[in-house]
Amino acid sequence: MKRNLLVVMGVFAMLCFAGQLFTTAAHPGAHDKNAFTPETIPWGPPPPFVAPGAQLAVIEGNPAASSGDYTVRLKMPDGYRIAPHWHPQRENVTVISGTFKVGMGDTFDRDKMGSFPAGSFAFLDPDMHHYAMASGEVIVQVHGSAPLQFNYVNPDDDPSKK
Repeated sequence: MKRNLLVVMGVFAMLCFAGQLFTTAAHPGAHDKNAFTPETIPWGPPPPFVAPGAQLAVIEGNPAASSGDYTVRLKMPDGYRIAPHWHPQRENVTVISGTFKVGMGDTFDRDKMGSFPAGSFAFLDPDMHHYAMASGEVIVQVHGSAPLQFNYVNPDDDPSKK
């Protein structure tokens, strides 16, 4: 009888403890700086080397730092284009929503672009020349090692120089 009472009290104590853990994890303040729901993504203007019209959110790290990991999201309106460019470090891209069109090479050519719907993932090794376009509103998540650098194939395509 005593043993059964101890077992029941032990199970009750574990359930109370587990409930406390789940309640603590669910509080909004528990992950203020390292977890996001779609409505808490901190959207803002893109950096100068990205054409105006898109919105950028830094999710993790600092893409402009000299080292370290970063994660950013780029929200682009329908028809938004990114001119041919390359990066000195690997770029990892996940399509969160919409259809992201990507082409390889030094010249923007719509006919040579592949379509990547939501859920798609691609990585581009350093120095791969590529270009992109949004088909509908598109959100992509990019992560990699800082610094994130854009090198436009044609320097006149660099929005920071206009």
